[in-house]
Amino acid sequence: MFRVAKHLLRGLGNTLAVNDNVDVSEVDGVRALHLGSATVQSAMRIRDPFALELRYTRAIMCFLLFNDQVKKMLTIGLGGGSVPKYIYANCPEIAGKVVEINPRVIQVARNQFYVPENDERFEVIETDGLQYLADHTESTDVLLIDAFDRNGIPPDFCSQAFFDNCAAAINVGGTFVMNLWGSDKNFPVYFQRIETSFEGRALMLPTGSPGNIAVFAFRSDSNNLKISSLRQRAKKLEQTHQIEFLQFLDKLIEHNPGSQSRLYMKSDL
Repeated sequence: MFRVAKHLLRGLGNTLAVNDNVDVSEVDGVRALHLGSATVQSAMRIRDPFALELRYTRAIMCFLLFNDQVKKMLTIGLGGGSVPKYIYANCPEIAGKVVEINPRVIQVARNQFYVPENDERFEVIETDGLQYLADHTESTDVLLIDAFDRNGIPPDFCSQAFFDNCAAAINVGGTFVMNLWGSDKNFPVYFQRIETSFEGRALMLPTGSPGNIAVFAFRSDSNNLKISSLRQRAKKLEQTHQIEFLQFLDKLIEHNPGSQSRLYMKSDL
């Protein structure tokens, strides 16, 4: 992610909006969102605004490998809305809800990043994501946490109590997804806390070195960790999505315990 940021910000003469630490830059046909720092929070190719430009956002979509019955998805942290708007455009069976506390982020996401207006399948709510999670238990099939500020992950979004609330907010059989930085020295601590909240049911998917790591955790035991089943599912998904699911599956196999036939989680060991 940091390499992308440096590329996009070589000359910040192309800044489109600066207000309340919400900046938008544009270089070589790619528009990027920054929250008070050079780090790219979201990126969008202007000629294809609903595609997933950054690799880590495509990795997040691997929640589709584990559950083909997703009907509701809740996202905490809007940014440029890359994943929610991709789902809106390409997964008509999924109703998306996004919670964002910063009204300026919502305004910029809609004005500059093609995030759609609220309708029966999509809703952006301006409120505190922490409180929303605490107030809505067993309310979603997939919970995505992609909340960053200029200093990285806010402390309240990586505590044990927070991950406990995340687990409680997901329906039985549902999936938790969080975008973390592999270069963060606290990553092992965060991953262990996620494992604790989800009773050992967690997997990690590095998307680059030392870049982003997508962490997946499950509210209940998954029946779909057989590699043959996952590979079949990945091939099927690649027929309808321009996402490298098979490559991501190979990364999951490489970075998580398992045998030749199955992935394992701590809960299995």
